[in-house]
Amino acid sequence: MRPGTLLISQPFLGDPTFERSVVLLCRDEPDEGTFGLVLNRLTTLTLADVLDLPPTLGPAVADLPIYVGGPVEPDTLHYLHRRADLPGATDLGQDVYWGGDFELLLGLISSGVVEGDDVRLFAGYSGWSAGQLANEMQGQSWIRHPASAGKVFTLASDAFWRDILREKGGRFKVLANYPVDPRLN
Repeated sequence: MRPGTLLISQPFLGDPTFERSVVLLCRDEPDEGTFGLVLNRLTTLTLADVLDLPPTLGPAVADLPIYVGGPVEPDTLHYLHRRADLPGATDLGQDVYWGGDFELLLGLISSGVVEGDDVRLFAGYSGWSAGQLANEMQGQSWIRHPASAGKVFTLASDAFWRDILREKGGRFKVLANYPVDPRLN
């Protein structure tokens, strides 16, 4: 699958780690596996809670919220942004970039050149070994939404899963209303 694709978990996935999650694929290499970031799991943490930051960076940097990117290596930090000119960044399409020079990015935020809303920080990531995601796709665990990286900065994290399914329309619109536990209906 191409970077920039969104994976939307099926409502009956049965895995609490990815229940009602939306994952942005950042890398998919047939021999190495797949790397992605869960977009809709906001924590109560900020960047200042997880990194020792110089006070000169100010609150615009310190108060950046942290999302849970996935269950793999939760002590690592990953980030998405809208800066095409950030050295080392990977283009995911639709003006969304992954990684790059983190110190430069923090400086741009601190100086007001980059808005905090144009950056998403993630603790951990979602990873699949070679062939694993393909098997999950055949098992219908995920709904693919290609070329949709731009949604990262346009949909609210708490309603992301439901809104993206509604946007897909058709049978997916019905899934958006599927109850968390259908036994309670």
